[in-house]
Amino acid sequence: MNGAADMGGMMGFGPVVPDAETDPLFHAEWERRVFAMAIAMARTGAWNLDMSRFARESLPPAQYLSMTYFEIWFAALEKLLAERGLVRADEIAAGRALLPPGRVPRIGQPDEVAGILGKGKPGTVRDVEKPARYVVGERVRMRNMHPATHTRLPRYVRGRTGVIELNHGGHVFPDSNALGKGEAPQWLYTVRFAGPELWGAGTDPALSVSVDAWESYLEAAT
Repeated sequence: MNGAADMGGMMGFGPVVPDAETDPLFHAEWERRVFAMAIAMARTGAWNLDMSRFARESLPPAQYLSMTYFEIWFAALEKLLAERGLVRADEIAAGRALLPPGRVPRIGQPDEVAGILGKGKPGTVRDVEKPARYVVGERVRMRNMHPATHTRLPRYVRGRTGVIELNHGGHVFPDSNALGKGEAPQWLYTVRFAGPELWGAGTDPALSVSVDAWESYLEAAT
C-alpha cells in the first residue's frame, strides 16, 4: 500500500542519521520488552511475518510519522492482538488483562530464542513449479501498481526500467501471505536501476539502486 512507511525517494524528512557503532541496540528497557513481545507473539502462529509488516505500514500516517521505531512496533502489536480477539480495547486502556487469556496455536519456548535470532538466512525459500520468466542481464520494467494492501514493491521504482542482477530462487510472495491467502511462492530477483532512470536528469550517472522484486512485479521492457 502507499502508506507513510513507503518513504523512498520522498523529500522533506531530513537526512537519515545512523546511531554510532558503540550505541546500544535498545535505547530504553521498554524497547527491549516490545521486541521480546513481538518475537514471542510471532512464535504463536497467530500471524505471519508479512501480516506484521502490513500492521505497521497500515497505521494512520499522522500516527506512524509521529512515532519512534519501537513505538510503531508496539502500536502494530496492539493492532494485531485486537484484530484476533486476543486483547480488548478496555484491556489496552487499562494496561492489564481483564479476562482469562485467549488461546493461541502454540507457545514459544525460551530455548528457541537463540535459534530464532541467529538463523542468518531467510526462512521464506520455497520451490516454484514453473520456470523463471526472466534471466540475469535482461531489461525489465516494474509494474505501475498501487494495491490497497501489503506489497514489497517500492513506490519510487514503479513504472521504471532496470536490469536483472540476480535470481534468488523461489520465495514466499508477501502480497498474498499478508492477507492469509497462502504463500504462493514466486521467483525473486534483484533489479538494478540507474540513478537517472529514478531521479531524472542531473543525477550522478554512476549512481544505481538495487531492489529485490518478485516476478509478478515485473514485465518485459519494450
